[in-house]
Amino acid sequence: MHTPHPVQVRSRILLVDDDLDMLETLAEGLGERGFDVVTARSGEAALRQVAERPVDVVVTDLRMAGIDGIELLGQLHAINPELPVIVMTAYSAIDTAIDAVRRGAYHYLAKPFRLDELVIFLRRAFDDTQLRREAATLRRALREQPAPPGLLGHSAAMQETYRVIERVASTAAPVLITGETGTGKSLVAAILHQRSGRASAPLVSINCAALPEQLLESELFGHVRGAFSGATSESIGLFQAANGGSIFLDEIGEMPAALQAKLLHVLERQAVRPIGGTRERTVDVRILSATNRDLELAVREGKFREDLLYRLNLVTIELPPLRERTADIPELLTFFLAQARARYPDSPVQGFSRDVMQKLLAHPWPGNVRELAHTLERLVLLGRREAVELDDLPRNFRRGPGLSPVFDAIVPMREMQRRYAAWVLEQNEGVRARAARGLGIDVKTLARLLDPDDVAE
Repeated sequence: MHTPHPVQVRSRILLVDDDLDMLETLAEGLGERGFDVVTARSGEAALRQVAERPVDVVVTDLRMAGIDGIELLGQLHAINPELPVIVMTAYSAIDTAIDAVRRGAYHYLAKPFRLDELVIFLRRAFDDTQLRREAATLRRALREQPAPPGLLGHSAAMQETYRVIERVASTAAPVLITGETGTGKSLVAAILHQRSGRASAPLVSINCAALPEQLLESELFGHVRGAFSGATSESIGLFQAANGGSIFLDEIGEMPAALQAKLLHVLERQAVRPIGGTRERTVDVRILSATNRDLELAVREGKFREDLLYRLNLVTIELPPLRERTADIPELLTFFLAQARARYPDSPVQGFSRDVMQKLLAHPWPGNVRELAHTLERLVLLGRREAVELDDLPRNFRRGPGLSPVFDAIVPMREMQRRYAAWVLEQNEGVRARAARGLGIDVKTLARLLDPDDVAE
């Protein structure tokens, strides 16, 4: 009795032959050797089998009534170009078999052949397919940077953000995080700290726009007792509190000019002097800062020090507004819905009606991810039924769609075309060829739409 040879991963093989005896003999032999075998007695039946359930390798006779082996090979590769197809033929038709290999067949076998010979080529074909799949998976993994915990979205814009985070997180480089309110700047700062060698030391944060100048100076650099009215005890300040770790200066663009000079001094000397003190104290702190302002414009207007900006923005991470990564909205909706339901387990809300989903996807989200999270929490907290309906939405969602949130002024047609082309590109994950096909234009025309200033007058 033949002892089956174990197949490490059970391969699914489709045998195609109009000779019933040949078909049954091969199916029985391959089954004993550990293969999962399905059969078809015609090319038409084989195509139906593949449509119902994918197979790993196809073994087909060349000469069959109706769809013959050559035609079947072409149709199978139209469905899956990577599918290995082994052809069988009588010795007298070797030329036809060689032609099949030229057309993409994996190998050919001339009848009669030994079953073990077929098994060798089946295993090779299966191993080759596995290697190609693993290589494709690896290429995708290299191309698609996984999101750090806490950040969501797989759009092209966010992929670039993840790549920059991955490159700079482990360094001591100062990072300036820019983006509109609600895009997640403080979250990125926390991730940069957590992924650095300073993670065991503190991350301290301060909003530079939230405190008056004297209090902000005291919070940052500390003070000695009696330095000013109310200073009844010594305070070390946040820079010393963050020693060995990181400090996050949120809304850095709002820092008063006098404090900008003192901050620059700290960055240059790696030392702080408390208010009223006479001795500097050395600190080792990584600077993470954030702003929703255009600091380069602020420099030109004389509102921000250029030398300080150079110190802060060795690396800049620009977070895109939600309206520029609309492909991420479904994932964000799912996440924040689950989060809100966990917070309010008595809420009946399970999801959204179709009309509500369309409204949520079309909304411009001027408050970005923060607005989306708050909206979902409100809908779950106040929801009265399983599916949120239109009358459950806040009033600004129930208005008819308009262009004013995105086009808040009359713009030239060329600019409108550019914005729409950029949106289509975003929907296609940054792949220009795919976006161009969707627009019915070629890639060069898409490039001209995206950068109209390059169009010759």
